[in-house]
Amino acid sequence: MAENTASKTIKITTHDLPLHCPLPDAPLWSRHPRVFLDLSHTGEVVCPYCSAHYVFTGELPKGQH
Repeated sequence: MAENTASKTIKITTHDLPLHCPLPDAPLWSRHPRVFLDLSHTGEVVCPYCSAHYVFTGELPKGQH
């Protein structure tokens, strides 16, 4: 059975930008089509495919990254 990622919060830093899901270190069985996620407005975002919850830690970058 697939792991429920909805309850898991993944912390993101500027090193992880631009943010896309799944992350490069995700196991092969849990991969879905890559989707780029924008967390610049609120500092958090949920993946529409797997419901992974990403939260940005630190100061949000200003302007384009």
